[in-house]
Amino acid sequence: MSYSDQFIKTLGKGDSNFKTYNEISKKTSIPVERLKYYNQRNIMPSGNDLMILCDVYNITQLHFQLNMGHMDMDTLELIQRNASLLYDKLSLSFKENKERSSIAKKTTLALQTDNGRLYHGNCLDVSKEIQNDTVDMIFADPPFNLDKLYPSKMDDNLKEEEYIKWTHQWLDECVRMLKPGGSLFLWNLPIWNSKMANFLHGRLNFKHWIAVDMKNNMPIQGRLYPSHYSLLYFIKGEKANTFEPDRLAAQTCPKCFGDLKDYGGYKSKMNPLGINLTDVWYDIPLVRHKKYKKRNGANELSIKVLDRVIEMATKEGDLIFDPFGGSGTTYVMAEIKNRKWIGSEIDDCVIIKERFGNITEDKEHLINIRGKLNSLFPSTIKKEREKRGLWTVESIRDKNKESEKDNNT
Repeated sequence: MSYSDQFIKTLGKGDSNFKTYNEISKKTSIPVERLKYYNQRNIMPSGNDLMILCDVYNITQLHFQLNMGHMDMDTLELIQRNASLLYDKLSLSFKENKERSSIAKKTTLALQTDNGRLYHGNCLDVSKEIQNDTVDMIFADPPFNLDKLYPSKMDDNLKEEEYIKWTHQWLDECVRMLKPGGSLFLWNLPIWNSKMANFLHGRLNFKHWIAVDMKNNMPIQGRLYPSHYSLLYFIKGEKANTFEPDRLAAQTCPKCFGDLKDYGGYKSKMNPLGINLTDVWYDIPLVRHKKYKKRNGANELSIKVLDRVIEMATKEGDLIFDPFGGSGTTYVMAEIKNRKWIGSEIDDCVIIKERFGNITEDKEHLINIRGKLNSLFPSTIKKEREKRGLWTVESIRDKNKESEKDNNT
């Protein structure tokens, strides 16, 4: 991946070829590899390298900031103070770009249910048909730009700047359509979400960076073992219209039903409805079993993720939008939970249609998942613990009552 040679262009050079890098290296004594690093990753030079480049090419740090798009607060304040001058220079080009991007291509209604509509087409085209401030929740799980092969032959190996620009385009539409108080969830690799968070910070209110633990990758030399996906959670405005997270059961051994964590003297203070949900989720499984996997050769989100965010951020009858249909998990969960929904999928929609045709499977799976929530010890586990004389909320409370009675006599 590479940017459009903005580092090289700042130095007044046209092409980032071997000759150009060698020429700059000879003039500055900066190694070619480091020059490539600055240019290909669009990284601002710093320290001695910055001083040398500015001196040799008679430019300033401001040149790099403006050309490479890296603004500190001082530079941003300068731009804000001169906004009217910049507007006069840029307004026509800005208007032309917006007019080009506002032209929507025709999409096809692929599926309609009691609660929702799925369109076959580009998410940007579908988004443009959704009115301002009408959607209660958006969940987006876009392609990760990992050079995967999709049936639609969409390019999943874009230059970094092109991927970011495309992401900004559809996120802009999402922000526009989101209701005040509505919630946006963005699922992606940490590297991409770290960049998208910066874009969203100026448009929405940051709620959480949720780390979803999924150890499914091979270790990478020179890096920490990658074990989580990022789920960004933003809201539109100061306060979410709905925020009702589920509570989790205490972790117990699947064989002996004993505690996997020592709660010590806190047992009596524990909520019988379960443990508070945190921003690190360890209980999301990979979808590998053929019974639950809907797309061969593709990663899928567990229905547990969608169940959790839909319960947390919406009520029955609310409208959910997911711009990247995939296997249709969002739409199926919305349908089962009696939420309205709109979706788009650029690839063939057959898998999603088939999934709706066999929605009973997902309903049964969901009943099993929800039966283990909002109780410190779900009924089956509670019974097993009682058989074995292990503590429960009730046994601790009874014990405390007896102690109080003894103390009062």
